[in-house]
Amino acid sequence: MNETPDAQARIAEYRTRIDEIDCRIVALLNERASLALAIRELKPQVHMGLYDPKREEEIFGHLASCNEGPLYAENLREIYEAILHVMKELRD
Repeated sequence: MNETPDAQARIAEYRTRIDEIDCRIVALLNERASLALAIRELKPQVHMGLYDPKREEEIFGHLASCNEGPLYAENLREIYEAILHVMKELRD
């Protein structure tokens, strides 16, 4: 196989950028988790249940509306189903 140094360097650059993006995603997920916990704390005061399937569908719809690809709406739904599952399991 014929490897070019230019391609190797570009791969390394892309991986560095991916690592930076992953750190930002982790920070945003933690920020989201903090907000979800704050909402969970307030829900009993307004007689809301902890699980709201209508809200989940709103989230999926919002994600689809702001998606510009290359991920498909179904991909985002799958990812967010996992995120929402984890958020539900969070403890204060």
